[in-house]
Amino acid sequence: MFGSVPKVLWDRVAPADDLNRIRLRINPLLIQLGDENILVETGFWDQGGEKFEGMYALERDETVFRGLDALGLGPGDIHLVINTHLHFDHAGRNVTLTGEPTFPNARYVVQAQELRDARHTHERNRASYVPATIDPIADAGLFEVVDGEHELRPGLSVLPLPGHNLGQQGVVLRAGGQMLVYVADLIPTLAHAPTPYIMGYDLYPVTTLETRKQYLGQWFEEGALICTPHDPDAAFAKLRANPKGGFVLEGV
Repeated sequence: MFGSVPKVLWDRVAPADDLNRIRLRINPLLIQLGDENILVETGFWDQGGEKFEGMYALERDETVFRGLDALGLGPGDIHLVINTHLHFDHAGRNVTLTGEPTFPNARYVVQAQELRDARHTHERNRASYVPATIDPIADAGLFEVVDGEHELRPGLSVLPLPGHNLGQQGVVLRAGGQMLVYVADLIPTLAHAPTPYIMGYDLYPVTTLETRKQYLGQWFEEGALICTPHDPDAAFAKLRANPKGGFVLEGV
């Protein structure tokens, strides 16, 4: 998760177990605009078998469905799904176990680049995509494909955030003079806010670096609320200036 950063540094902020695993979570985000329920990310695919479960030490005490149920909502109440990208830990619940769209009344927003890459994989990215979570949505014509920055609703837009892969997008919500950014895997956890803390999973780490430099200062100046997809303790955070340079994230 921390690429070339020495373990002696990252282990201070994300202690590893005996198998070198760290605590992570998937943090979907529900946005309610008017009469619409908009879901960012659908959750982790968990049908990989015993070896897969052991590798990731999956726990199911929190799921997107339980979160929705706590608000009196079900899958049929979601009007729009935003897939920041189509990796199995972010789009893994796009489809039910029987291959039907999990959110039958929703369109699924994805970048054109990401859909192309997900359906035409290569040796470096193939393990990150599960066709069973992608193809049924594509075949049913339920993907709402966008190309670049795009306003989905007044105040709600998607923004390309390349680096982790080429087709990753973030979500920007502006309302009441405030700003929220769902940063996807540009900054997967609060511990990844320092500029060099880039995942080994990133296909284009230098692009990740450039994307961070392009946006973090802007989001800091605007006081944006930052939502990270994998932090195990704080789904929301604020950027703070680091006296040594760059930024850190503090949970709120």
